[in-house]
Amino acid sequence: MVGGNQTPMVTEFLFSGFPQLAEGSLLFTPLLVIYVFIVMGNLTVVFAVRMDARLHNPMYHFIGVFSFLEIWYTTATIPKILSNLISRRRAISMPGCLLQMYFFHSLGNSEGILLTTMAIDRYVAICNPLRYPTIMTPRLCAQLCAGSCIFGFLVLLPEIAWISTLPFCGPNQIHQLFCDFEPVLHLACTDTSMVLIEDVIHAVAIICSILIITTSYIRIISVVLRMPSAEGRRKAFSTCAAHLGVFLMFYGSVSLMYLRFSATFPPILDAAIALMFAVLAPFFNPIIYSLRNNDMKLAIKKLLCSSKMCPVPAS
Repeated sequence: MVGGNQTPMVTEFLFSGFPQLAEGSLLFTPLLVIYVFIVMGNLTVVFAVRMDARLHNPMYHFIGVFSFLEIWYTTATIPKILSNLISRRRAISMPGCLLQMYFFHSLGNSEGILLTTMAIDRYVAICNPLRYPTIMTPRLCAQLCAGSCIFGFLVLLPEIAWISTLPFCGPNQIHQLFCDFEPVLHLACTDTSMVLIEDVIHAVAIICSILIITTSYIRIISVVLRMPSAEGRRKAFSTCAAHLGVFLMFYGSVSLMYLRFSATFPPILDAAIALMFAVLAPFFNPIIYSLRNNDMKLAIKKLLCSSKMCPVPAS
């Protein structure tokens, strides 16, 4: 395709692959195993929440929705990364790149909003336990989940629409494992100062969520520490530990990627950080939720095992 000034316009992008790794195919099997585990692990959490009546409450409903989003969040990037590992030509079309960016970040935004909602839910449950059933009703819970997803997908539409209008006339090499805003914007044949504006927008959204979640947990911890019963403190911390662990992994890796502004990392470190928040954080989420919660462990065991082969102890 040729523009009005006879400058060839880019119709596809090429990925640089894994830096300092001659045989990217060596990573194919481990990454495929991780991806299958992510899908199966999160599906198990989703079905455990749906099938076990003991988990029919707002906290587990949020966990089930979060796990469902994780499946699609990883599907937006990992299959293409796997394809690139065994392909000689690591290419993606312009529309494909825009769609990958849109779904990856929309699903990530939805997860971030949902994690913030979960922190507020734990705040209400622990700091206002008597009012919790009347505040966090099933209807409000469903509305919060739907609102997180709808807002997460709508907020990026103007940004993706704007990027789709930018001229790309070369080079077309993306120095990342998947299409992301900054690597793509740096390839545009226009003023790249807009990259800083993108960084600020992302940073404000991330920092606001971190502040809300951190404030909620500071208040939760202060209330829990004043509980007279050691058993009550243990149960309260237990219900929050899994969510806090997922929050630290999710926002820790995202902050490394998007709160660095003009700082530049070596390509190998960039790839490692991208793998951390796109692959490793989703990999550990079902493990954290299943290991840190007895009710979830029992529900998963009940789902996976028959009563004769794997007897489930009474709760």
